Amino acid sequence: MAVYTDVAAEDLSAFLAAYEIGELLSYKGIAEGVENSNFLMHTSRGYFILTLYEKRVAAGDLPFFIGLMEHLAKNGLTCPQPVKNRAGEALGKLAGRPAAIVTFLDGMWIRKPSAQHGAALGEALARLHLAGADFPMRRPNALSVEGWRPLFEAAQGRADRLQPGLCDTIATELAHLEQHWPRDLPQGVIHADLFPDNVFFLGDRLSGLIDFYFACTDTLAYDVAICLNAWCFEPDHSYNVTKGRALLQAYGRARELSSAERAVLPLLARGAALRFLLTRLVDWLDVPPGALVKPKDPIEYFRKLRFHQAVGTVRDYGLD
Repeated sequence: MAVYTDVAAEDLSAFLAAYEIGELLSYKGIAEGVENSNFLMHTSRGYFILTLYEKRVAAGDLPFFIGLMEHLAKNGLTCPQPVKNRAGEALGKLAGRPAAIVTFLDGMWIRKPSAQHGAALGEALARLHLAGADFPMRRPNALSVEGWRPLFEAAQGRADRLQPGLCDTIATELAHLEQHWPRDLPQGVIHADLFPDNVFFLGDRLSGLIDFYFACTDTLAYDVAICLNAWCFEPDHSYNVTKGRALLQAYGRARELSSAERAVLPLLARGAALRFLLTRLVDWLDVPPGALVKPKDPIEYFRKLRFHQAVGTVRDYGLD
């Protein structure tokens, strides 16, 4: 989450007049994240999240995201629910941007996830994949392997400013992944951005999943690989095999990975690391002036990529 577009109080009050969520008492921007403009609103009927969609989110994709959140909730997953206005519409326009309001979830994200938190995440991820199996809408993943080269081309002339030799490293890895990326693994709805700040806990109990604006139709095991990158590395960028084992075993108890999925998990993890290296690199180089956002360090994912390149089998991730 972030704030790229400010919203005047009078404009927000006028926007909320179409909803039955009470009188606006206060609101503030949420600075975490890098994609959309988000605000925590306090009204006379409680707390809500307002999102203005920017950057990589296309307006035509919003019905997919909103429909998916409703579908998952009906299938037992706790996630924000779109709030519809009096006309029955979940999408509006505010400050020149597509906008939506969703319900507020109790809980907080964990800054230093433990193996227990990772296990809860693994189970929730498997439940999400299973619940999404009969979701009727489809959305291609614009940030899968076909989308990485345009990102690289946007940044390659400046990549070495961040670290000498980074451009050549990315180019070599990208060519390898484009040649070897698997195309025949089980597909379905994936979250595609299930980092710790998108998972809420109350104590050690997982209380909900948020931020579905990268969700799409793609390889299910790729979603697992994203979570290995996001949840199982320490601050010094070393891989914690205990956390990896807990996440993978919990996922497997709800949805067992096939032998084919297990065999290519190291390659998928390399792809996930490259994807976030590239998007972070572009964001690092192109933050709009005045945006209330702190870009995330691309080199974190360069170091994770180096780890995955040295992995032999899925056992290195903690799965027997």
